[in-house]
Amino acid sequence: MAYDPRLVSTSALPLPNNNNNTNNPDSPKLRFCTVCASNQNRSMEAHLRLSTASSPYPVISFGTGSLVRLPGPSITQPNVYNFNTTSYSQMYDELYGKDERLYRNNGLLNMLERNRNLKWGPERFQDWVPGMPRVEHVSKGDKGALGTEGGVVDVIITCEERCWDAVVDDLMNKGSPLNRPVHVFNVDIKDNHEEALVGGKAILELANRLNEAAAAERRVSGSDGWENGVGEARRNFDARVPEILADWQAKWPHLPALWTLAWL
Repeated sequence: MAYDPRLVSTSALPLPNNNNNTNNPDSPKLRFCTVCASNQNRSMEAHLRLSTASSPYPVISFGTGSLVRLPGPSITQPNVYNFNTTSYSQMYDELYGKDERLYRNNGLLNMLERNRNLKWGPERFQDWVPGMPRVEHVSKGDKGALGTEGGVVDVIITCEERCWDAVVDDLMNKGSPLNRPVHVFNVDIKDNHEEALVGGKAILELANRLNEAAAAERRVSGSDGWENGVGEARRNFDARVPEILADWQAKWPHLPALWTLAWL
């Protein structure tokens, strides 16, 4: 895990250690971003878990690949689509028309059915402009869009180390135009439907732990400066993140995790 040079002290408040988000549902929430290679399986299962939790989180999701790639009739014949311009419904209809039995049996149609009920289509992380309004996603009915209209997030969670590398590199290349801190985690999840279900549950628990800590620090120290990444509450929360992750990792040792502090 990367070292955070801003860590100057550790809060005396207890670490959250349960699976349930017990915060007031009307209190400000951390805003999340989930990322995998094609914005299809792992990131979308996490998107589902976060946006439909008992106390839902604001969440957006992306892929880091150059193209969206889905399995085809053979390993040399994948189904390839463009990010940002091809909807999940278009993909569903195309695969249904090509071979309903094949794509039903391998789970793609069920996956795309889930996805199109969450958001319009896959987005590419490298095309995201932090701070650019995302109001159209609210009007489209994307799950988790409320709270992300300003185009900023507090936490990014990737689902594969190469995606984590791509996200961290891209954030550096973007040059931190907002000068706003963002915690970037990787929860390593195998890219199959079964592991995505487990990983989505684990990511929700991590989100709950982080959100509880953030809410606790705001209650004690107030919210002054929080949105700009400064102030006592924010500094104390940032200092607690490595310990929160270590505590979470002890419960989920089969999902290797990484963390660093980056900037939007």
